[in-house]
Amino acid sequence: MTSAVTTTSAAVPSGSQGLFAGKQRVLASAFAGTTIEWYDFYLYGTAAALIFNVQFFPTGTELGSTLASFASLAVGFFARPFGGIIAGHLGDRIGRKALLVASLMTMGVASTLIGLMPTFEAIGWWAAFGLVVLRIVQGLSAGAEWGGSALLSVEHAPVGRRGFFGSFTQIGSAAGMLLATSSFFLVQTLLTDEQFAQFGWRIPFLASSLLVVLGLWIRLGVADAPEFLEHKESGNVSKQPLWEVVTKHPRVLLVTIGLRLAQNSVYYLITVYMLTYLADQRGDSTSGITAVMIASALGLVTGPFWGWVSDRVGRKAVTLGGIIGIGVFGWIFFAFLDSGPLIFLPIIVVLGMNLAHDAVYGPQAAWFAEQFPIEVRYSGVNMGYQLGTVIGGGIMPMIAALLFVAGSSTPWLICGYLTLLCVLSALAALAAHDPARAEASLRAAAA
Repeated sequence: MTSAVTTTSAAVPSGSQGLFAGKQRVLASAFAGTTIEWYDFYLYGTAAALIFNVQFFPTGTELGSTLASFASLAVGFFARPFGGIIAGHLGDRIGRKALLVASLMTMGVASTLIGLMPTFEAIGWWAAFGLVVLRIVQGLSAGAEWGGSALLSVEHAPVGRRGFFGSFTQIGSAAGMLLATSSFFLVQTLLTDEQFAQFGWRIPFLASSLLVVLGLWIRLGVADAPEFLEHKESGNVSKQPLWEVVTKHPRVLLVTIGLRLAQNSVYYLITVYMLTYLADQRGDSTSGITAVMIASALGLVTGPFWGWVSDRVGRKAVTLGGIIGIGVFGWIFFAFLDSGPLIFLPIIVVLGMNLAHDAVYGPQAAWFAEQFPIEVRYSGVNMGYQLGTVIGGGIMPMIAALLFVAGSSTPWLICGYLTLLCVLSALAALAAHDPARAEASLRAAAA
């Protein structure tokens, strides 16, 4: 059995009134915290595509260095389920807020240390080892972050607005990517190629420490939702929430994993693999970053829009439309990257990111929360989200690089693989519980 999130009102500690209060501060916490977390996490992806292959993984061949750099990127994704397991267990037992504060601080420390890490030229393969360790820490932190932030916003949401409230966790991803790509674009523009290689790439990572202070200020002023606090006081807190998810809710777990596959894969094809693809095939290392920046900025609007739409017509209809769009987009995308005029690349990326991808991603926080009962909700959404992330996005740049070679230096195997993931995600969407659709029907009947 699954259980929809119930209606709650926001609870805010005394003394926290001021610039943000009540539900507004909850939304600000979801947005600011996930923005900073994803800024740090996505910085690594951009750096892996642009500089880490040379600075930390000089294998002797271009393909070898690229694969090693993308493999280090994937390591962070493999660490995310473990962070999710730990955070889910503690979050279901002691609360969402405490885990969110810890995850934000952990991510900030790891990113700052990446900015200080000596390169291969200075300390040899110890540099690569240290970088991978810090990437693992980033992954653990990211695994703890999303589920807690999503639940904090969704559990505070009024009835009929869970999709919209949950989207503020989701647009943190777009804002984080915008900040990450903008920071690299800025340092590349202001510095020479030599200066960027010597020290410029470090600046965005070091800036993380300043952003974390802002995020903590906002997040510390938010309390767990009344729904969770009442559950905790009831004494019915699960002692082994993860075990209950696996044994009592396996179908729902598989559904949430499946819902992540297509959406997360196309995201990393666009935001990471495209940068390498354009640099190798077209000799262009800036058009892709510019296009991602534009799409990320628009995502601040399209994410809440699709969350709002899902509150009115249901999560299933919106998500299936987005999945179909992703399947079609993959083929158009690579055909354009091979021969299309790059001045129009932002338009193509916006179609893939803001129309197709965001239609799946915007409602996702609410839809995942609606699949699990409150006693195992943090563990359930974290496990489904993070396992789907590993299978979908975490290994996608590396798989794409291998499929490109296997396809005789053509991208069509990549397109076929993305289409397969879309089929799996569509099956998951069809199987998912959708209380928002029933709520929308009741509102329409009442009107």
